[in-house]
Amino acid sequence: MGVALPPQVPRLCLRHAIPLAIFALLLLYLWTRSLRALSGCGSGTQTCIPEGPPPLQVRKQPGPLEGLEGEESQCLGPQGMLGRMVRPFHASMNPEGDVELSQYLAGWRELVRFLIPLGSIYAFATSEAFAKVTALEALVHGPEAAHYTSLATMVAWEHPGIASRDSARCPGSLTMLLLHRALRWSQLCLHRVATGTLGGPDAGAQCSDAYGTALAPHHPWLVRQAAHLAFLAFPGRSRLLELACPGAREAEARAALARAAGTLEDVYNRTQTLLAERGLLELA
Repeated sequence: MGVALPPQVPRLCLRHAIPLAIFALLLLYLWTRSLRALSGCGSGTQTCIPEGPPPLQVRKQPGPLEGLEGEESQCLGPQGMLGRMVRPFHASMNPEGDVELSQYLAGWRELVRFLIPLGSIYAFATSEAFAKVTALEALVHGPEAAHYTSLATMVAWEHPGIASRDSARCPGSLTMLLLHRALRWSQLCLHRVATGTLGGPDAGAQCSDAYGTALAPHHPWLVRQAAHLAFLAFPGRSRLLELACPGAREAEARAALARAAGTLEDVYNRTQTLLAERGLLELA
């Protein structure tokens, strides 16, 4: 007579099998495609991440950012996770209609810090984003820094490579495009988590749908399958809201997260317009 397994065994097996399956898929993907290609670096070029670029200095604004200081929310304040992320993104949109790269990248660093606690299965995605941020920082602080102050100056400088679709001659523009697509996923995910109704799709389903909209069309089959598996283990809405606004009431956390997602959308829309005007949306 066989020994009956306790009812929790299938659930435990599934919980452990999902990360293992994701890890196996990603190992296979990395074996078939080099990390340099994933980071947006052209073949035959120097490494995209020179050693020891100076840290980013986020320029402090002269006063509170209009629309970010809510009377009910400390989450968007200077010490809040969302506040630290939103401020540099907001500051990247200069009055001339351009996007300042140092501020944009500072916002991305805070966004990566927010994504990391979502679980070890997201280490691959966050490490890729971090590598791209670091690659652009190297240009912003490198010997040709004067040409990498904003999206417009960078594109003007790299124009010959862009015109010929030579990725080795336009590393900044290509990397910016890849970050731009990832920002769209982040914005859609956070917005849907913030505004989702009770009894509706859970956070994993909403962020998986956002991935299908923003990133899946640009990823190979293997990465898409790994991502769909990853979303099965995505944290619930309450966990995401707690990460965004520790200790806050749900209504406050939802409102703050929605406002943060709105700022990301503003940055995305401006960047989308600039990239489209310069014919860069199909660069990769």
